[in-house]
Amino acid sequence: MYKILIVDDEPVVRNGIKNTIDWNKAGFEFVGDCENGREAIEAVDALQPDVVLTDIYMPFVDGLELARYISEKFPHIKVIILTGYDDFEYAQQAVKLKVYDFLLKPITANELRKILEKVKNDLDIEAKKAEELNKLKLQLRESMPILRERFLERLVSGHLRAGELDEKLNLFGINFSGSEFISLVVDVDEYGKLGKMQEKAEDELLLFAVFNISEEIVSREKRGIVFQNRNNNIVIILSGKTPLSVKETAIRLADEIRQSVEKFLGFTITIGIGVVCSSLMDINRSYKGALSALDYRFVLGKNKVINITDMEHNNTEFSLHKMQWEKKIISLLKIGTSQEIDEAVETLIKDLKASLMPVRRCYIYIQQVITSVINTIDELGIDENEVFDGINPFTEVYKFKTLDEMSTWLKKLCSKAAKAILDQRSDYSKVQVERAIEYIRQNYNDTEISLNSVCKHLFISVSYFSLIFKNNTGKTFIEYLTSVRIEKAMELLRTTNLRSYEISKKVGYDDPHYFSSIFKKETGMSPTEYREKASGTR
Repeated sequence: MYKILIVDDEPVVRNGIKNTIDWNKAGFEFVGDCENGREAIEAVDALQPDVVLTDIYMPFVDGLELARYISEKFPHIKVIILTGYDDFEYAQQAVKLKVYDFLLKPITANELRKILEKVKNDLDIEAKKAEELNKLKLQLRESMPILRERFLERLVSGHLRAGELDEKLNLFGINFSGSEFISLVVDVDEYGKLGKMQEKAEDELLLFAVFNISEEIVSREKRGIVFQNRNNNIVIILSGKTPLSVKETAIRLADEIRQSVEKFLGFTITIGIGVVCSSLMDINRSYKGALSALDYRFVLGKNKVINITDMEHNNTEFSLHKMQWEKKIISLLKIGTSQEIDEAVETLIKDLKASLMPVRRCYIYIQQVITSVINTIDELGIDENEVFDGINPFTEVYKFKTLDEMSTWLKKLCSKAAKAILDQRSDYSKVQVERAIEYIRQNYNDTEISLNSVCKHLFISVSYFSLIFKNNTGKTFIEYLTSVRIEKAMELLRTTNLRSYEISKKVGYDDPHYFSSIFKKETGMSPTEYREKASGTR
């Protein structure tokens, strides 16, 4: 029984329609009538009828506005427009709103019965299609060879018992023609526009379409099987006569599958390829390699075929510690511009990409940066929620499939942190002193650095800078520069074999005798005496 609602500002028309039809016999439940579009909108929201029979001209909200509202919010509701002959052209606007049909006033009981019969038939057809679609989905789930998939999952996971392999292969009719084996794992990057059209295509049906494409391409070779694991990955096992042939086949089929999915389904996938193994019982090693290869999507980007052997061979040692991007980002949070912060994050991400390090190490490195951000804002007494909005940033990083996605998020996080720090440090002089200290620590080895050069860099006067610097550090510019230089000289004396005159140059003193004099004044020892004491030879 379908629900129908009548809307007309003329009581005579409403009552006439209501009393003319035997609604139960016609297959409808009369759920109410309204005298204007405003009442009708409330009734539609509350009752959600299957059919709305409405006039065009009504006070407050007319029939077209009502039809537009229904079309946007309840597109499945059939709207039938009642219209007079004179406003027929006006009523054509309703075509754009996908109204079901039009009835010209005055309408006869026979005309009304015919249109109700027509709409009921269409509703019956739609209901039948929906029922058939639900049955199809049920059959789809039930038709999956569940036991076969569980066996294959156990096979690639390395959980089969000894002697179980041949028995299960015969049971499920699985036959491999070659003696060399390789595993591939297919994962959807994102469903794109289709993923947002839930009425037309659900994720599971789209994944099933990827499965069908993969199975069709692999079946042509007659040397492999395809199945879907519980993590919604599509797993492929191929066999061949030689390690080289099976590897070449895997690369060729993977690229064909990738291109076909993009061409016919309109979204992208990434495929990981594992190592070749000489026993099917060792296929779990290839499967794990394929999963590891898939992780490199985080670095290389989406829509790729990634071979784990290529990654392992190219994964040379790369030290991000030397780049010190973590320290640079933290420094810029305190004194840098938004553009400088973004550029630092971009450079960090670029270096991570160039390193080709495993995704887990990328996550760890990003989390180290986050830890430094948290420590920095905690030291300044800033509430973490002000920056992280109540989310856990350490788990949030795992939501991203690529470094590019991570870059966008990390920029926003750093931007929020920088703003919070700037707000916390409302005193302009503190910011200027921080920038001066940063400049001194970066340029202390420059023999030309001076009070004037620092002020020029900061665009402030010498007198003002001297005042705020002493107030914030307790030292004059020369005293602070000297302490930084001597601190660095002490480090070099402890950790290197450089001669005193070489260290003098490295910390910004042209005259080694003057350096020795300053060093002794600051430490009470000559450079040679300090080195001997630090090394324990005295």
